[in-house]
Amino acid sequence: MGIIIAVISGKGGVGKTTATANLGLGIALNGKKCVMVDFDIGQRNLDMILGLENRVVYDMVQVMDEEASVKQALIKSKVSENLFFLAASQTKDKSVLDSKKVEKLVTELKKDFDFVILDAPAGIESGYEHTIEFADAAIVVVNPEVSSIRDADRAIGILDSKSNKIKNGEEVKKYLIINRIIADMVQSGEMLKSEDILEILDITLLGKVPEDKGVIDASNQGKPVILDKKSIAGQAYGRISARLCGQTVDMKDIEISDSSLFKKIAGMFK
Repeated sequence: MGIIIAVISGKGGVGKTTATANLGLGIALNGKKCVMVDFDIGQRNLDMILGLENRVVYDMVQVMDEEASVKQALIKSKVSENLFFLAASQTKDKSVLDSKKVEKLVTELKKDFDFVILDAPAGIESGYEHTIEFADAAIVVVNPEVSSIRDADRAIGILDSKSNKIKNGEEVKKYLIINRIIADMVQSGEMLKSEDILEILDITLLGKVPEDKGVIDASNQGKPVILDKKSIAGQAYGRISARLCGQTVDMKDIEISDSSLFKKIAGMFK
């Protein structure tokens, strides 16, 4: 039996879907069988980032309504034989989600995959609640800014009250990814430091991802940035994926810029 992980954020625009795509592929490249499910009904984007938008025939709603089987709807990645994708519906809205149908779907996927990654809709609407309802763990994606942290805290609060595991007296493990970090802005105080974010949210840090212009180009090309070995964001997603697969990987400090490091070294010789 695999693990169901919901990737969540309190607001849109923090890079949650991009993180989902790269983590899913990273897990697959580490030899684990992974399926990603897009729960953003009516506004799916995960298929585009994965470069699979032209291969969608059936979506998750059709599977839940038994108009298609899971096997028919799953799309195999062009990059890794370990990675599969189940698309969100473009023609329905989030009101079509039903707890019993969602549970049946994710339970079936959990039997065949090591990781079931659910890309939650941004915010805390009904679609979000269905995404987190049967999750074993959650990855919270934030940007190092006050509004993102505040909204993420609200999303975590709903997770802690609506999750099926919590209702049964069990724990839903929560992990944090701090995305789009700009070291100079952290040093100048324009962005929050990771220790301050961790103090507010009080969850386990899974990884830090630096701002990288290559992420947009990669997404537009349908090639997750983790495939670009020169990309600093791609390297960060590689480290995070390895941690999810149980490997011990040091947390690289990306909040110190080269200029700050140079000043510190130069000061030592004054």
